[in-house]
Amino acid sequence: MSGGMTQETGGFQTAAEAVDWIVHLVPFGIKPGLKRMEKLMELLNHPERRLKFIHVAGTNGKGSVCAYLSEALKQAGYDVGTFTSPYIEKYTDRIRVNGNNIADDDLVRVVNKLKPLVEQVAASELGQPTMFEVSTALAIEYFAHVAYPDFVVWETGLGGRLDSTNIVTPIVTAITNVGHDHMEILGDTIEKVAAEKAGIIKAGVPVVSAVDQPEAVAVLEQTAKSKQSTLYLSGRHFRYEAVAERENDQVFDFFGPFRGIPKVGISMNGRHQLQNASVALMTLEVLRQYYALIIEDDVLVSAMKATKWAGRLEMISHSPRILIDGAHNPEGGAALAQALRDTYSYKNLHFVMGMLSTKNHSGYLRHILPLVDTLILTEPDWHKKEDAAKLAELARTLLTEIGRTDVDVIVEPNWKAALELVKGKTAQDDLAVVSGTLYLIGDVRSWIVHQTDSEKGW
Repeated sequence: MSGGMTQETGGFQTAAEAVDWIVHLVPFGIKPGLKRMEKLMELLNHPERRLKFIHVAGTNGKGSVCAYLSEALKQAGYDVGTFTSPYIEKYTDRIRVNGNNIADDDLVRVVNKLKPLVEQVAASELGQPTMFEVSTALAIEYFAHVAYPDFVVWETGLGGRLDSTNIVTPIVTAITNVGHDHMEILGDTIEKVAAEKAGIIKAGVPVVSAVDQPEAVAVLEQTAKSKQSTLYLSGRHFRYEAVAERENDQVFDFFGPFRGIPKVGISMNGRHQLQNASVALMTLEVLRQYYALIIEDDVLVSAMKATKWAGRLEMISHSPRILIDGAHNPEGGAALAQALRDTYSYKNLHFVMGMLSTKNHSGYLRHILPLVDTLILTEPDWHKKEDAAKLAELARTLLTEIGRTDVDVIVEPNWKAALELVKGKTAQDDLAVVSGTLYLIGDVRSWIVHQTDSEKGW
């Protein structure tokens, strides 16, 4: 039979079928460990060895750091692959080259190559590869044999040490920070979480980090020392100083061990973005120093300013003003609350939130509740969602603790109805914020920006 792959050979015809197969692996959950990935790489003849990875881990800020790095490398004339998760709107958002999603026909071709190998591993004592493992293998195979980027900006899924992305040996590693997230999987102390993140540090590969808790810094220092890796720590080896701040425009001076870069402007909002941007700059400085990366200063400055990252303090509507932010843990809540105080002006603040059930909701709410006038609790379309009524109960308890009886707390499990509700309440000089899990943020963004439903999957 002539032509491409056919149904008889078990090949997928369309990207939708291929994505459907991958997404149906979600019930296999998260299985920490690299054995299945090692086997897949071996069966594919080690495509990961052909690529230059910049491996990024951390509790918050990973996506933003990846966005700064990708934009800077692209504007410097390099071809850059990016692998991020979870995606905001479409499955193919997570695998990009120079900002463009993997093409449907490339996706189909690579998945058809992968599927029999995934089935071979599933039939062995190693068991069924997960949705995330298959996605990681897909990205590596695509970058190595189809797209050939000069660099791959490589975001960890969860933790680091046992994350499927840790199958690679990068040329530089970045660990943004360590916070209280996924503790049910990564461990119940900051040291334990730090040890999981530090698991991406490889022998002799330089590490850039903005981790600041003394106990987490100690873990990083120890790991870097045992691996003979040079550690560049924010506040010690490099730092930044804020120069100016207003909505969509922040300026800072960067001071590094090799040189300083004055007056760097970024258009992403929130003080935490200065930290993320400086981690990205230090990572680029390491690449210049160790790998002769060529990037002119004017290109670097223009790339930092041009960087955007969907769903992070993003104003998706101006009338009424609706801001979306994927903050979903205590540290994210603190950064969002700070930005709402420093960057945005409003008369009343109407806040919509939806969460997954695995998160530390009270830590997040404690930062947000002092600021809100209306709180609407809703639910993402996702199997691990937290019950809106339960969140409302928690919010009411915390509001009583801080002595606020004036907040209107509303339960509306249907997020589209919650959105209509908040639109109706938001006057011209008010601000509406939709925050919480990226599964909710992705849906809301798709619905308002494109009037379509987003695809789903981790």
